[in-house]
Amino acid sequence: MRTTKELKVSAQKNLEDRLPSVAADKVQRRAILQLLGVNVIFGNVCSVLAAPMQEMKEPSVLRTLKLASGVRIQDIIKGEGQEAREGDTVEVNYVCRRSNGYFVHSTVDQFSGESSPVILHLDDEQVIKGLKEVLIGMKAGGKRRASIPPSVGYISDNLQPIPEEFGPRRSLLSHAKEPLIFEVQLLKVL
Repeated sequence: MRTTKELKVSAQKNLEDRLPSVAADKVQRRAILQLLGVNVIFGNVCSVLAAPMQEMKEPSVLRTLKLASGVRIQDIIKGEGQEAREGDTVEVNYVCRRSNGYFVHSTVDQFSGESSPVILHLDDEQVIKGLKEVLIGMKAGGKRRASIPPSVGYISDNLQPIPEEFGPRRSLLSHAKEPLIFEVQLLKVL
């Protein structure tokens, strides 16, 4: 009978006889797998490089115009109708937000989409000066976003546009000393 030591030695000899072929198989297998991986990677890269290059287009950026009063205007949609001038009466929809984006008031219901446009007379006695500057030169059908500083905003409680309901009116007037963001759509010049 063999001892444990003899069994270990004989098993080790058997492994040594088998290992060179196993090691050679592993190296060959590893090399084959690496070549396949490289081939897959370069195959995909070549197909991507062979694809036609798409034309690069300049992204559309809303340009901001800063007026002398501090009002900043962005044309979102350029209208094609009649142009508003000082002294005209206009019909508009608007959304008013605080400068941090919080909603203050809108003439368009955000759930149903129904609008209740306001009619404004473009003079200094009835409408806030900043909004008048935004509307003058705008064409019917156009839409503008404007940042209106407090100096040309609600300097008086009786300037239009002002919400009819108590809550929105109070919210608007309590933030009158902050810049306001108006998104205005000129529906028509009356």
